[in-house]
Amino acid sequence: MSTVAVDVGVFGGSGFYSFLPDVETVDVDTPYGRPSAPPVVGEVAGTRVAFIPRHGLHHEFPPHKIPYRANAWAMKELGVSRIIGPNACGSLQSHVKPGDFVVCDQLVDRTRNRPNTFYDGPETTHISFADPYCETMRIAAIAAGRHLDISLHDQGTVVVIEGPRFSTRAESSWFALAGWEVINMTQYPEAVLARELELCYANISLITDYDVGVEGVPPVTHKEVVRVFAENNQKLRDLLFAMIPAIPRERTCGCRTALQGARLVQG
Repeated sequence: MSTVAVDVGVFGGSGFYSFLPDVETVDVDTPYGRPSAPPVVGEVAGTRVAFIPRHGLHHEFPPHKIPYRANAWAMKELGVSRIIGPNACGSLQSHVKPGDFVVCDQLVDRTRNRPNTFYDGPETTHISFADPYCETMRIAAIAAGRHLDISLHDQGTVVVIEGPRFSTRAESSWFALAGWEVINMTQYPEAVLARELELCYANISLITDYDVGVEGVPPVTHKEVVRVFAENNQKLRDLLFAMIPAIPRERTCGCRTALQGARLVQG
């Protein structure tokens, strides 16, 4: 275990397996098994940062098999209080284009078979998830994107599907008609597990394709997703390197007290 406190954690997505120079690999075990890969710890502008590739070093974990609980717990073990979750996403709306970034503010869960809580009893716990993403971190991400002149949408709803398959045209059209902007396979339960650990969490969605419900576009392929993500990796790295040192040191958001009043007290 590293003896150096870590401030910020990053979960990498498809095609983004490392971004920190001069790293230390840290061995972490958790009550939920091993994380997707051993965390690596480095520094960004004086801030200690841990990175875990959520799909594993060789993309061996499909979205429905990622050890989400182990990954979140490992970050907590390292002392992380804030997590950034960049990922490759599809667009459900024509104005949200491949190569754009979306800093989501809402989430819709359409997954089915994933362990999605640390609280299976006997202590019943109901956290608030009305606003799934930390507003302090969202503001930092948006400001960094504007400073870098990146094509960025400062809000959006991500619908999270089970995977590993992509959507049917009917499903995608349904999501688009609901007005949601982004489709993804990993934001849930990653975001809610961070909240249960009282960690701040922000999503940065890199749009790699139009989903099949958007009229006039061909079906999405994994090859195309990886290609577009690779083309924009440097933009994502620049965004993270600008965002991380801009996050306020002091936590004043509600994420840090998410468990307060959330537990059912036995009478």
